[in-house]
Amino acid sequence: MKLVILGGGGFRVPLVHGALLRDTARRRVTEVVLHDTDVSRLDVMGHVLSAQAQAHLGAHPDSRTPPTVTATTDLDSALEAADFVFSAMRVGGLAGRTADERIALDMGLLGQETTGPGGVGYGLRTVPVALDVARRVRRLAPDAWVINFTNPAGLVTQAMQSVLGGRVVGICDSPLGLAKRAAGALWHDLDDLEIDYAGLNHLGWLTGLRHDGCDLLPSLLENDAALSAIEEGHLFGTEWLRGLGSLPNEYLFYYYFTRDAVAQIASAAQTRGEYLVAQQAEFYGAVARAPGEAWERWDAVRRERNATYMQETRGNGDGDSHERSEADVEGGGYEGVALALMAAIARDEPARLILNVRNDGAVAGLRDDAVVEVPCTVDAAGPVPVRVSPLPGHALGLVQQVKAVDEIVIRAATEQSRSLAVQAFALHPLVDSVTVARELLAEYGRRLPDFYGGLG
Repeated sequence: MKLVILGGGGFRVPLVHGALLRDTARRRVTEVVLHDTDVSRLDVMGHVLSAQAQAHLGAHPDSRTPPTVTATTDLDSALEAADFVFSAMRVGGLAGRTADERIALDMGLLGQETTGPGGVGYGLRTVPVALDVARRVRRLAPDAWVINFTNPAGLVTQAMQSVLGGRVVGICDSPLGLAKRAAGALWHDLDDLEIDYAGLNHLGWLTGLRHDGCDLLPSLLENDAALSAIEEGHLFGTEWLRGLGSLPNEYLFYYYFTRDAVAQIASAAQTRGEYLVAQQAEFYGAVARAPGEAWERWDAVRRERNATYMQETRGNGDGDSHERSEADVEGGGYEGVALALMAAIARDEPARLILNVRNDGAVAGLRDDAVVEVPCTVDAAGPVPVRVSPLPGHALGLVQQVKAVDEIVIRAATEQSRSLAVQAFALHPLVDSVTVARELLAEYGRRLPDFYGGLG
């Protein structure tokens, strides 16, 4: 099978490649095409993947032949006759990400790449590119499945589904990590449990974990020691979690502790995006100068990057903080979801995964065509969402408001409408004024005119 990776020069590509190297099935990916607009990043990633394959064969000499890897800046030639397209683009690059963070922070708002005004800005410049990709896939690889990791993942997945329908599936590692941590705290293997999780990408709640029909989550919520030992206990506090009666996705920290998050991000010497700009410039430059060290450098940077992920959420306001667990630092996860999804579809290996898919009645209170993040059963026919427990009023209200903003972003980007773009910013629950919304859009236009100058 042929897999195309859009954003193929990106730092996380070796995670997907590593999952492919470990796949021993007869029907598997044998050809990988990396597409990116940056030739130098493609060259570096070629060195990393080559070294990764050699290391894998050295450790597992009986492994199957690694997939061939080629790279191109020609999107049409990359997509032609693809079986799967993995979309991990960053439209606007890290310069866009730093704008998403700094523009909001400078106005006293949350500065984060997918949540709040940063997510709106990111979506406005990403949707046109994602729709163009979808149209090319429809023309050049009409039978392909698109696995979307491009953020904001739920919003972008919904936009691409308007062209390709249900053959676009969004993935994220956050829900899987949450469910695994909760299952581990209960001394259970996640595969033995039925997951009840519902919401949108980066806006969901684990409301149940059932074993033989019995929900085990209440026992975790009542156990202070077990609850405080997992990441969510650190982030939200055991009292707040017990009050909710569920475990929120880590990104809900930005909604429940908005003022704290803004203060912690603003007080840091640099934003996450600014940190990554420096880190990645050093990494890509170092590998270009010394290709023989590609794999070792990538692995070291990966660990550092994972250890500092969402660092602003791990302070308690008293100057103390907690470190991420070793399992989370080793982490990853989305590559496993991607491989399991491809295996279920291509080899008819039934799987149960948390995915971003068309709602079709799974989450009460949202339209059928809204893309939601829920457990799904997957086989050769694709994913089917599982009907989940109704969200409580406070959660459903937040989901409905953010989903409405997502849909306005899609319309604004499609119609190139400045008025709708202002609406999208203003109606987001983390933006507190229409005046500020107008200022946000104006500043995006000044910082990134190539992406926002056409809004009329």
